[in-house]
Amino acid sequence: MMYDVIIKNARIPQNDDTVLTNILVKDEKIAGFLDNIDGIEAKEIIDAEGNLTLPGCIDSHTHFMYQGFPHRENFLTGTAAAARGGVTTIIDMPCCSVPSARSVEQLELKLDLVKPQALVDFAMWGGVTGEDVREGWLDHVQEQADYGVVAFKAYMTPSVPTFPRVTDPEMYEAFKAVAKTGLPIGIHAENYSMCDYYVNKFREEGRMDGPAWAEARMELAEKVAIELGISFAEDSGARLHIVHMSTGIGAKLVGDAKKRGLNVTSESCPHYLTLNYQDAMTKHGACAKIAPPLRTKKDNEEQWEGINNGSIDFIATDHAPYEIESEKAKEGMNIWTAFPGIPGVETMVPIIVSEGYNKGRISLSKLVDILSKNAAIHYGIYPKKGAMNIGSDADFTIIDLEKKWTIDPKTQASMCGYTPLEGMELTGKVAQTIVRGHLVFKDVEESKLRDLTDNELEEIVHNYPKRVEEKYSRIFENYPHAHSAEYEKSYRKEHPEVIDKHIRNIDGIMIKPGFGQFVKRQSIQILPRQIKF
Repeated sequence: MMYDVIIKNARIPQNDDTVLTNILVKDEKIAGFLDNIDGIEAKEIIDAEGNLTLPGCIDSHTHFMYQGFPHRENFLTGTAAAARGGVTTIIDMPCCSVPSARSVEQLELKLDLVKPQALVDFAMWGGVTGEDVREGWLDHVQEQADYGVVAFKAYMTPSVPTFPRVTDPEMYEAFKAVAKTGLPIGIHAENYSMCDYYVNKFREEGRMDGPAWAEARMELAEKVAIELGISFAEDSGARLHIVHMSTGIGAKLVGDAKKRGLNVTSESCPHYLTLNYQDAMTKHGACAKIAPPLRTKKDNEEQWEGINNGSIDFIATDHAPYEIESEKAKEGMNIWTAFPGIPGVETMVPIIVSEGYNKGRISLSKLVDILSKNAAIHYGIYPKKGAMNIGSDADFTIIDLEKKWTIDPKTQASMCGYTPLEGMELTGKVAQTIVRGHLVFKDVEESKLRDLTDNELEEIVHNYPKRVEEKYSRIFENYPHAHSAEYEKSYRKEHPEVIDKHIRNIDGIMIKPGFGQFVKRQSIQILPRQIKF
């Protein structure tokens, strides 16, 4: 048999050990493993050079924002960042687009707009808001589930105008609607009233220092929000997922809920494991402003404990970059008026490898669980994704465990040009990223993106695909051009050449835009509650 690809000299995980093997790929799927490939024919051979080869890593929480906020990030730069960071599948949120994706029609519009840009595979969250409850639109929940979304997102605090937050009773109604689908409901767990009150109080008192943001949106605001979510989940039968959980007490609450037999899960992010608010927000100010905010060194350590005891199920990023010129450091802006969000998809895997696995905080099997396997199971795309089984998609993250490097926002694919992780020295770097057997990223200076012509960039990035506005005319009547007010005031709207230059400067991309495929949920799967007492 002629195989499409052989990935030779791949050091793959086997529990907490590794074995050197050669991986056979046919029709974009894993077709087998061989110790010796003498006499085996393939159209292409990719040499993993003995590096650690993980099942393709998954970032299950991104905001790429192309539709409505293209000055912040588009699907091309976002998925380029994913590829450079060893992420083979992203799961994008429904909220940061115009309109937000809360119905099948809105979801299909989003898909039609982002498909031509994608470099890695992508699944989608569904959305449910307070407006859906008030307007009697909860039938859209089942419709989105039937279409193939992997979960539903709800905000307890405001997000963007097209994705209204839920009040407490509205959240309970949303829980009941989502429970009927069998899918998880992810909540941004911060108590709105507490956050709003103390942000205004600190502002009125004249606090303008960076750490004030974190102190106003205090640990207690997340704690009581998680407790309420757990209570609603217990009563409604919904599968509660705490997204971007920032605190150690949050991990303890989730662990206790698991011990009681509830289907409650959580994710953390690399910044909540490595940064503390006093240092990062003093140094970086608004460029370290996120919600929930950074916490303390004690929270960092308690979250690593949560990963090891099973109360934190996997890692994601909440990748949500903003434009420095108009949204982070505009003249007259301060810590209260700057927008909250940072990039993360390009640095997630290297940070967890360097600060977790290489420093002995987590085992190899735990590394696979939190970067690949658990998110795939939780969101119903396993074993197509997140697995190294025969028949699984041939997705691989190849890591040079010994490569030392320093995070530099100027070399990253994200358009934003900042990160509070700047200057962090890591050991362990993504060497190659393979999606469905195709080499998408290699750690070299060359890039297919350099070859994109002005016309191609105009067609792929700056213009919508042909006939999209006609196909979705009803939506475009209500949302002209699908543009946000923030985009209309942005720097990059007036300087699209900056976007083109940035894209052409992204290193290592070995495939052209449009390669990435939409991944529908395969089935409803539930992570086992593996919690250490």
